[in-house]
Parts: sequence; C-alpha cells; structure tokens
Amino acid sequence: MDRIAVMGAGGVGCYYGAMLARAGRKVALVGRAQHVDAVRRSGLRLEMEGSQLTVPVEASTAPEAVRGAELVLFSVKSPDTEAAGKAMAPYLGRDTAILTLQNGVDNAERLAAALGREVIPAVVYVAVEMAGPGHVRHHGRGELVIGRGKASKAIAAAFSAAGVKVDISDNVDGALWAKLIVNCAYNAISAIAQLPYGRMVQGDHVPEVMRDVVDECLAVAKAAGVQVPGDLHAAARGIARTMPTQTSSTAQDLARGRKTEIEHLNGVVVRKGAALGVPTPVNRTLTALVKLLEAK
Repeated sequence: MDRIAVMGAGGVGCYYGAMLARAGRKVALVGRAQHVDAVRRSGLRLEMEGSQLTVPVEASTAPEAVRGAELVLFSVKSPDTEAAGKAMAPYLGRDTAILTLQNGVDNAERLAAALGREVIPAVVYVAVEMAGPGHVRHHGRGELVIGRGKASKAIAAAFSAAGVKVDISDNVDGALWAKLIVNCAYNAISAIAQLPYGRMVQGDHVPEVMRDVVDECLAVAKAAGVQVPGDLHAAARGIARTMPTQTSSTAQDLARGRKTEIEHLNGVVVRKGAALGVPTPVNRTLTALVKLLEAK
C-alpha cells in the first residue's frame, strides 16, 4: 500500500499519516483549512521524543483528495462519521481499504452502513495533540489493534514498515470496549477540570469516581454480550502513569470551543445501559456536565 489518504487529519490522523509518509508512503491529508494551509507552506511538522522533523505530504480541504488511495485512514470526529463518509464515497476506488481510527465502539458499523462496503475497525493507543497549524505533537505510545478484513494483513505490513506495531484481533469489539471504558474514565473529568491526567487523578475523590465509571461500563458491556479483555481498573489507573501530561481529546475540544464526542463516549454507555436495563448514573452525570460546558 503506497498511496494512503487520511480523512479527518487531526492529531491522530496526522500522526499516523506522518509515520507512514516518513517511511516512504505517498500520503494525502484531508483536514481543516488552517492545518492544510500550514502543511502546504511548510510540510507536516512531527514532534516526538524531544525532536522535530518535517514530513512532506499532500494536503487538501476537499474529500476528492482520497481519489487513488489504496488505503483511507478515517479519523473524523464520531458525530461526523456518516456525513464525512458520504462526502468521500464518490472518490473511493473499488478496492480501496478503509480503516477507522476513531473513538467509540460503533463507528465502523455506522460507516460501513453509509458506504455499503467493508470497513475495518481499529483501536488506537496513542497520545497526540495538534500543537498548532500543521504541527502534531506525540506524547506517547502509538500501537493499533485492528479487526480482520480482506486488507488487514496488508495494512499491518504497511504500518509495521513505518514503525507502528499492529495486532490483528478476533475480538476487536472487546478491544474497542476496553478503549472506550478507559476513555470514559478520563475524558470527561479531564475536560471538566481542564487538567492533564497526572494532575487530574490527584483530585479528591477522583479515583473513586473513575472506579464507578469503569464498573458501570463493564456492567453495560456484560449485558451487551461483549467480552472485554484484561483488568480495566488496572488499565485505567495505569494511564495516568504512562501519559501524565496528556489532556483528553474532550478537554482539547472544549478549550477550542468545539463540539465534543461525549455522546459517543460516556453518552453511548448511558444509551446502551438504558436499552439494556443497566443503571449508569455516574456516566450520565459526566455526560450532562460536559454538554453544559459545550453549551457555554
């Protein structure tokens, strides 16, 4: 896979696009005008491990830029999944592979329904942010877990050649839920407090609130028949140690006055819990508070 497009070139999309371009792939970014203009002027700046490098990539605000891509990395915000999918649909090749790099547990299903074709889900484990126009800052990690599909082996090979570890999983739904649960434990609280994870967890009663969030999420997942791997309480506690300087994507969105993905994080747990008869009062409270801040 030599030609790759990134639909939704925010922090996650720019990071993986930069890694692939650095390894010699031809990468086209589709993103916001301020980032596109900066990339066209000066290239994509990648800051990681205490150094900075400039990566040459193509950039456009138009979905037509996915034309000719063998792989599309789909990383728009969850509320925009259907609209962005339909916008790029006319420019996809018959054999173009699509990999979702999004928060939440249902984006691949929603995008596949909008496009009428296979979409491979991915679980993303990376801490990144857009530090400025055309400037992506990497804070840690970077591995992916992807589902099985026709192009999964080729996708894994392309990322491996770029230094990105990829596992192909038979239980990607469980991995998606595991990622969702950790996000639910951190994103809303980090957003409400506007604090990075390391400082956030030092707040009075915050660890107990996070434990309650995880318990509710696990109860909903169990009722939905999803097998969530690992010890999620331990995983949630570990994030503050491995990513102490990271603020959540929800916090970043609020700080920039943008709509958040809270309805596809804690909010989806609330909705699924209601449908399955599982109480989710802590997730409901966090969702309500973030939406109030959004309205401000």
